[in-house]
Amino acid sequence: MTRREVQCKQISWKLIPFILWHLTCFSLSASVSIAATSDMRLLLTFKENLVDDEGNLGNWRGSDSSPCNWNGVICNSTTKTVVGLNLTSQNLSGTISPVICKLRSLTFLVLKDNLFNENFPLSILNCPRLIHLDLSLNYFGGTLPDNISSLSSLQYLDLSYNSFSGFIPQNFGELSELQFLNFWNCRLSGHIPPQLGNLTKLTNLSLSYNNFSWGSLPCELRNLQKLQSLKCGGCNLTGSLPPWLGELKELDFLELTYNNLSGSIPPELMHLPKLTKLELYNNLLSGSIPREIGNLSSLTDLDLNSNLLTGPIPAEIGQLSNLGLLHLWNNSLSGQIPESLAYLQGLYDVALFLNELTGIIPQHLGDNCSLEIFDVSTNHLTGPIPPNLCNGGRLWRFILFNNNFSGIFPDSYGSCHSLIRFRIFSNSFSGVIPNGLWGSPLMTILDISNNLFEGAISSEVGKATSLQTLRLQDNNLNGTLPPEIGQLSLLNALSASRNKFSGVIPGELGNCSALTYLYLDSNSFIGQIPPSLGNLSRLVYLDLAKNALSGQIPSSFGSLQSLISLDLSVNQLSGRVPVELGKLKLTEFNLFNLSYNNLSGVLPFTVSSGNFGFSFAGNPGLCVPGVSASPSCSNGVILESIAKKTKHPGAMAWITGTILFAAVAISLVGSYCFYKRVKIFYMEKGLPEVIWTVIPFQKLNFREEEILESLDDDNVIGSGGAGTVYKATLQNGSSLAVKKLWSCPKGEINHDYGFKAEVETLGRIRHVNIVKLICCCSSGETNLLVYEYVPNGSLCDLLHGTKGNSLDWPIRHKIALGAAQGLAYLHHDCAPQILHRDIKSNNILLSSNYDALLADFGLAKLLESSSLEAGYSMSTLAGSHGYIAPEYAHGLKVTEKSDIYSFGVVLLELITSKRPVEPEFGEGVDLVKWVCRKIQTKEGVVAILDSKIPGARQQDMLLVLKLALRCTSVFPSTRPSMREVVDLLKQADPNRQSTDKGKAQTHSKA
Repeated sequence: MTRREVQCKQISWKLIPFILWHLTCFSLSASVSIAATSDMRLLLTFKENLVDDEGNLGNWRGSDSSPCNWNGVICNSTTKTVVGLNLTSQNLSGTISPVICKLRSLTFLVLKDNLFNENFPLSILNCPRLIHLDLSLNYFGGTLPDNISSLSSLQYLDLSYNSFSGFIPQNFGELSELQFLNFWNCRLSGHIPPQLGNLTKLTNLSLSYNNFSWGSLPCELRNLQKLQSLKCGGCNLTGSLPPWLGELKELDFLELTYNNLSGSIPPELMHLPKLTKLELYNNLLSGSIPREIGNLSSLTDLDLNSNLLTGPIPAEIGQLSNLGLLHLWNNSLSGQIPESLAYLQGLYDVALFLNELTGIIPQHLGDNCSLEIFDVSTNHLTGPIPPNLCNGGRLWRFILFNNNFSGIFPDSYGSCHSLIRFRIFSNSFSGVIPNGLWGSPLMTILDISNNLFEGAISSEVGKATSLQTLRLQDNNLNGTLPPEIGQLSLLNALSASRNKFSGVIPGELGNCSALTYLYLDSNSFIGQIPPSLGNLSRLVYLDLAKNALSGQIPSSFGSLQSLISLDLSVNQLSGRVPVELGKLKLTEFNLFNLSYNNLSGVLPFTVSSGNFGFSFAGNPGLCVPGVSASPSCSNGVILESIAKKTKHPGAMAWITGTILFAAVAISLVGSYCFYKRVKIFYMEKGLPEVIWTVIPFQKLNFREEEILESLDDDNVIGSGGAGTVYKATLQNGSSLAVKKLWSCPKGEINHDYGFKAEVETLGRIRHVNIVKLICCCSSGETNLLVYEYVPNGSLCDLLHGTKGNSLDWPIRHKIALGAAQGLAYLHHDCAPQILHRDIKSNNILLSSNYDALLADFGLAKLLESSSLEAGYSMSTLAGSHGYIAPEYAHGLKVTEKSDIYSFGVVLLELITSKRPVEPEFGEGVDLVKWVCRKIQTKEGVVAILDSKIPGARQQDMLLVLKLALRCTSVFPSTRPSMREVVDLLKQADPNRQSTDKGKAQTHSKA
């Protein structure tokens, strides 16, 4: 072999590894390409079974070389095979195809927050490599599969916020690799299976908010020695807290809220070294807080609110060096707040209100921590306030009302610029308010009412540009109202009644365009009423009584079209009443009072004697025709005219006497004629003669007899548990609705069938979506409520009558939104808050344009601010079957969440056209339960939607269905507020673009 041949041979041997490497790379590349192509085909087949109305999978195209850049697709960076799908919030529905499990490398599948409404997708059970499965926030129904154990590699399983039925199968206890298991709000029933105790690798277990059978936690769960989080709120747990929970030494989060757990808190729970959050609120726990609580060295959150706990707050809580949140409110705790709290450096949220605590607040509290929330209202605390509660500069909620605090308020709070809510009313504080406090830039509520404060309002108040509520009444404040107050463009309520303010009312106050309530009565203001107050177009209540105001009533008040209460009495106002006041609906006022001024001339508009008989007293020169409490028009006008023509005193006296005699005679004759007219009316009707008292809330353009004549069987348009409703057709062609309440049976003298509640609520509020109460009439034995007549009747009549099928979805949505806006007004914009307590389709009236008006306030309750957190405890159950919230039915405690539940039922009526209770549902099953069961059937959620609704789009209706299910959640804490309901209904408007609907779906997560 030649040298050249040897060299070539050597080179060829050296090339072999290089050639082999390239061949391997080519083979791998070909393999990757084949795998990618295969996965792409499978995904396209998977897509074919989905409904993608929003086009969120639009970039899944067969022309691509790989699916790795597709929306929601996760690939292995090396092999380019599909290892995961994350299709969260894509508005997808349809069927989960079995082809999904042919993706050989699939380990991660997330279909969270979509519109899938089939039964549990059994096809997924053929994905043996699946490690992570999330089906939460959908409409999956049916029973959970018995053979779930085929997913033997599963470590993470989230089925929360679906509508499954039946029990949790015992087979779930065979998922031996499972570490995370979430059944939150799945509508499951039966008992919690003890087999879950076999999941020894489990670190997170959530069973909260299911309709489990009453009972205790299975003791087998004590085997979950790796468990870090156990959540079982709202699981119908009864009995005592199991001491074996103290054996779960890895436990970090224990939540057993909204149950019926009773008895004392076992000391064994106080030996969990890693526990950071202990939440046991809304139970029936009694006894004292164990002193061993000091052993929970890792604890950051302690929430035991709304139980029956007694005794003192143990000083050992001061040993919890990591404690940040301390909620012990709404119990019966007594004794003093322990001094040891002052040494907790991480403390930021302290809520101890609604207890029986006494003594003083530890004076060093705040020295060592940065408090954000401090609420000790409604206790029996005394003494001074610690000077350094805002030492960390983060305090935003400072609530001390309804205690016995006294002394000078510390100056240090003047530099607490983080404050948002400052409510210290009903105490005995004295001295002056720190200057800087007036101008806190973030402050929304400043309430120092009912104290002994002195001094003036600082001009710094103009810097409080976020201020919405300023309550100063019942103090000894003095000085003038600074003109800088006009810079508060967001100010909604200003109450400065019963102080010692003086000087003029600043005209700048008219710049506060958001003002709804303005109370400046019982002070020493002088000068003229600023005409600029007429710019306050949102003003509902205006009280300037009991001052020393002079000059004329501003004609600009005629622009205050929202006004329902005006009190200018006991001042020194003079001149004529401006004709512009006639533009206002004066008889809508709860209060219209011009008495005890120096007004003169003829009242330039007509009022009713029965309404305002004493509103004009004390004005010797004012003539009010037809009102007996005012001087006669002869005195007020004729004498004034004659006086200009004669100066002879004798003639003047003779004329005066003659006119007075004539006035008396005319008055007697008029009274006799009126008496005869009423008497004849009653004689003709065969009725006993009675005297009626009329209290108006709107302008009256009819006579009493017209109302009484309507009380005839031919005019009946409805009847209910409180009385009969009649239609009154007036002589002017308009109509009214008259509700005659049942007479009170003997022995029930306190039962007025809602008369007082209707007057207290409808008489003081005004909203476009709340029916107008025109007036009320009472004869002592019979009460009448007179409303505006609403031509389309109630939603119930229309929806469940012959015309129900003609209501298309846009009209139904309009009705839902209108009713929601009315209820949101009661909950959020009324002071005090109003709970309706009888929301149902019968009590939603419809105008000719299908505007919804809430009606029937006979069960309404005014909820004072001090009761907002704890709700209102009732002695008896009231409401309508099918609409009553579970917590109200069981515990007789009503909050705004009870109204929201009832409204959710109305939404379901609009969606399904079913009544709240139907024979087809079965015994003991209402509309809410029926909907939940139907969702779990093979037909799924679409079967619930009323197919007869003209012009309906399922997508629009499904958005409202999801909201309805949130509103009717078994547990109040998971229901949205009415403000949120209004926002979500607006986003679900069928006239909005589809992109907006997608956003609504995203924001309507349960």
